[in-house]
Amino acid sequence: MLFDVNRKQVTGIFGKDRIATLPASAFPPATADTEGARLLQRVGIPTGTLWLREPDEDTGRLPLLHDVVNAENLMDAPADAGEWPVIGWLLNAHLALDPMSGKVYAVDTDEETVQELHADVSSLVHLTVHIQRLLEEFTFNEGNDADEEADFERLERETALIRQETSSIDPFPFQHDDTVWSVVCDELAAGRRFPGNSPGARALYG
Repeated sequence: MLFDVNRKQVTGIFGKDRIATLPASAFPPATADTEGARLLQRVGIPTGTLWLREPDEDTGRLPLLHDVVNAENLMDAPADAGEWPVIGWLLNAHLALDPMSGKVYAVDTDEETVQELHADVSSLVHLTVHIQRLLEEFTFNEGNDADEEADFERLERETALIRQETSSIDPFPFQHDDTVWSVVCDELAAGRRFPGNSPGARALYG
């Protein structure tokens, strides 16, 4: 694993009720015991910015990429991409796990593109935890316009720190300005995406 993530750490921040996991039965049998699938089963991801895919009610399985898009039309997709389980959704992209390499890919079905988004699932968990924690805990100071400007500068620094710390270990999430995580961080730094019950949302929207 690139990042040291564990269930106790994640639930200690968000509580057990805020962590989504996927059962082993949701994965193709040959891939259920791969490292990435095990992390999604045992550690999970905080809900909010990123949502894990619900397994099909009838089969109990996650859809495979060829169930949501014609994988043959995807530009630069590996030959076996159609067999990857679709594990989640972020902005306009399906998130698909390549169980063999452990990488997580962002698949844009409109643009028919597939891009490496994380080198492994530990990176996905790590980044989601830090983004969601900042969204839920960041506070704005009450005061005049100068205070608000300073708050946004502080928010931008916090966001930039997340980018830098992640990129120093995994370059994929922020490899260019158009990755889904780059867009999320840009929106966060602009004061958007705060949950309605968070201190940030209450300060900005009343």
